[in-house]
Amino acid sequence: MLEHIEKIFEEEPIPAHIKEKMEECRKKGMLVPDDELIKRPSHIEGIRKAGLINTAVLDEVGKYIKEGMSTQEVDDIVASFTASHNAICAPLHYEGYPKSVCTSINEEVCHGIPSRFRKLHDGDIVNVDCTTILDGYYADASRMFLIGEVSKERKRLVEETKKCLEIGMSVAKPWGTVGDIGYAISQYAKSKGYSVVRELGGHGVGIDFHEDPFVSHIGKKNTGMVLVPGMVLTIEPMINVGKAGVVLDAYNEWTVYTVDGKDSAQWEHTILITETGCEILTY
Repeated sequence: MLEHIEKIFEEEPIPAHIKEKMEECRKKGMLVPDDELIKRPSHIEGIRKAGLINTAVLDEVGKYIKEGMSTQEVDDIVASFTASHNAICAPLHYEGYPKSVCTSINEEVCHGIPSRFRKLHDGDIVNVDCTTILDGYYADASRMFLIGEVSKERKRLVEETKKCLEIGMSVAKPWGTVGDIGYAISQYAKSKGYSVVRELGGHGVGIDFHEDPFVSHIGKKNTGMVLVPGMVLTIEPMINVGKAGVVLDAYNEWTVYTVDGKDSAQWEHTILITETGCEILTY
């Protein structure tokens, strides 16, 4: 961890009333986050700035993404725009990942690797997943893009998946639990005839790429880690038309596909748990 980020933990302690509430929850046997997962005001400001660039990167992709473009061209846009704003693409070289962004098309659930050989075709749906580092702080978001004339079924999947994200954020409230998020998302998705990917989910973020807690998009109310003001995490439901199962590409060991080859969609935001609800840090 960078020294200026570490020092803030000492200079900006968790407010006493929040510490007291955390202790009350702990005594009730609830899973309470470690103090290091509670971002301080200076941390939050840094993450918020990273979020602004992350949002601008996806806006830039939205200006140019089109039929006939290769996914490598999408990667080039992300890499160039990020560098021009003195920021870093977090995925590049992360655990060996070879590109600056993830581009996942149709039946690809996530972690699609950009390639100059992979073209976007009329009717495709594609998820562009971007994580930005600015001055040591991380912000993470993804959007779905519709290429050309997209079928009603694919449009509906994209729209309902975005609704799943919105529903998840609506229940992400202080002193609730991570399980509340998963329960709300899974209940809605199932009501629309879709399945929810279980093996992958959201996560804490901000000071590192992936932090605790794991944010499952299935779950039970009042279970899992308590959501404490100051926590920063992603909600990123992956919703499938067919079965919930997924398989990993045996060749590149990154790209995740639906087990039955049917379509999947995903939307993602980084959010901050506040004392009144949640604040979206990426768009």
